[in-house]
Amino acid sequence: MQQQKPRVLILAPVMDSLTEQLEQQFAVDKYTDQQNKDAFLVSNGKGIVGLVTRGDVGVDNSVLECLPDLKVISVFGVGTDAIDLSYTKKHNIQVEITRGVLTEDVADMAMALMLATSRNLCQADHFVREGKWLEGNFPLSSKISGKRLGIFGMGQIGQAIARRASGFDMHISYASNNEKPELPYRFYPDVKQLAAQIDVLMIAVSGGSQSAGVINASIFDTLPDNALVVNISRGSVINQQDLMTALQNKKISGAGLDVFAEEPRVPHELIAMDNVVLQPHVGSGTHETRQAMSEKVLANLHKHLD
Repeated sequence: MQQQKPRVLILAPVMDSLTEQLEQQFAVDKYTDQQNKDAFLVSNGKGIVGLVTRGDVGVDNSVLECLPDLKVISVFGVGTDAIDLSYTKKHNIQVEITRGVLTEDVADMAMALMLATSRNLCQADHFVREGKWLEGNFPLSSKISGKRLGIFGMGQIGQAIARRASGFDMHISYASNNEKPELPYRFYPDVKQLAAQIDVLMIAVSGGSQSAGVINASIFDTLPDNALVVNISRGSVINQQDLMTALQNKKISGAGLDVFAEEPRVPHELIAMDNVVLQPHVGSGTHETRQAMSEKVLANLHKHLD
């Protein structure tokens, strides 16, 4: 007798190739395909043992309450700030992420944003394309080599950024929940203390309620006027209105942003600024890493459901 495949709910759309593999290996329901999602959960929630979601989407407790047999949540990404971990722990639901898989790509993006912002790469590209070079030279930009880099959040991604920045002879310091004595960088227990001593603020801290809005007007006021801010963590970490005000008032010289408060909606004020480099949350967006993340999502499901 053929054994039934474990039932898995895809809560948020993922890559087509991953969806196909999930459908081959499990009995799959797609939450977004349901016309009446609440009715579907009430009628079909029992028996679903695995759930696939993205880090930026997570899952509401109202959904989890309809899945009494759920054993594992497999997250496409590393963020768990949109999942109530106290709820999952209480109900013995394992939460798995694609840990370690996207570190290098996100660190690469962090460096790219820092360089693009400091050297005005996007503006220079438009300058050439629009024929303005024929009329005169492009304005001078600012160097990165030798500057003071402050990393807020020294986890795997923060450390990968620090390794890359050391190749640019940057002077690296960091603020984090805990000091890591094994690292050769100066530690500050508070991000405001860090801000007073740096030229570039790199935000690589985890999202969630504890970090929401931590980078606000008081931090921008503390940074030097020529400072750059780069965010590759979560849009929630920055008070977005305070950031726009700081940019408009020249409290900081520029920003490189891969994440925003209400994605995919980006404020028109940011779009209109020429001292900001904007990316559509693609820090891990390479063929190689997304494939590796897909394989990790599948492996995490099999670990708990086989």
